[in-house]
Amino acid sequence: MGDLARRAGLTAKAVRHYDRIGLLRPHLVDDAGYRWYSPSQVADARHIAVLRSVDVPLQEIGEYLADPTTLGAILATQRRRLDARLERVRGQRHILDHLHTDGLEFPMPETDPRLETGDERRIAAALFNATWTLISKENRTVAEDDEMLHMAHASRHHWSRVPDHTPAHLGRGEWQCSRVYAMLGRSEPALHHAQRYLDICRQNSIGDWDLAFAYEALARGHAVRGDAEQARAFTEQALAAAEDISEDEDRELVLGDLESIPGQARFW
Repeated sequence: MGDLARRAGLTAKAVRHYDRIGLLRPHLVDDAGYRWYSPSQVADARHIAVLRSVDVPLQEIGEYLADPTTLGAILATQRRRLDARLERVRGQRHILDHLHTDGLEFPMPETDPRLETGDERRIAAALFNATWTLISKENRTVAEDDEMLHMAHASRHHWSRVPDHTPAHLGRGEWQCSRVYAMLGRSEPALHHAQRYLDICRQNSIGDWDLAFAYEALARGHAVRGDAEQARAFTEQALAAAEDISEDEDRELVLGDLESIPGQARFW
């Protein structure tokens, strides 16, 4: 067992666990209770280690070992899970920034925006955060996809009605609409709202991370459309804009988002 664990990059504890749950049974257990594995099982053990390194559930790893043709579907499902997890973290980062500037009265994603009928700012913020909640949810239903889309548009609308809104508020609303459409595989509206964000940045001399995220949204929209050349071109513009971001954490947020663009391998 120890030799198998070393060759596969697993711990002995993990190998024993995989035996107990039936994922990787030993070829032979001798009278002393020692587990013996055949050389042919090393490949399976390595595959388990690789899939676990990206958090593929053990049940799905078992499905792959039983039928290797399922690998593509399993990886696609896990990619969606990781994307949702990434969006959830980004949503938490967004809330944290608002808590820092607006205090603890800032509406959380669980807030029902319909309760705040007299306050455009609170409605806009609550809808924005409720949209993030659905963006980061794994295995959304079709109805939730619709709700996510409508709330993103509603948030952008209510921001425009806040008396002291800034162009940046509107641009970020356009960015969220673009992200939702990209997640739904709809490239044309994703590109439309991404371009609106870039136009707002240019018309109002907005730079820093807003400008970088506008290029990121355009890159993502082109990637969804299947235009790898344009996706790379706008990614390169996003990278150039990211160099001028004043805060290191904001720059890392942009770079991390660029890594999640579908179908585009990191080239920087």
